[in-house]
Amino acid sequence: MSQPAAMPFALRGEFITLDKLLKACGLADSGGIAKLMVADGLVTVDGQIETRKTAKIRAGQTVVCQGQVIQVEVAPN
Repeated sequence: MSQPAAMPFALRGEFITLDKLLKACGLADSGGIAKLMVADGLVTVDGQIETRKTAKIRAGQTVVCQGQVIQVEVAPN
């Protein structure tokens, strides 16, 4: 079974917190839901389970949640 195509996320700034990224990508309806998903161990960053709700996600990192792959990229100028 192949992995789904990655959803690109254009990062504006140095980083975005993990909970805000999940909300911005539509994987969580609210910040509270996003924090619960992270706390429950449902999110990986670069292949490792991430339980810090406000982990700083930077360009080049890959986040996976609910089978959705998010590739964080530098936003074009």
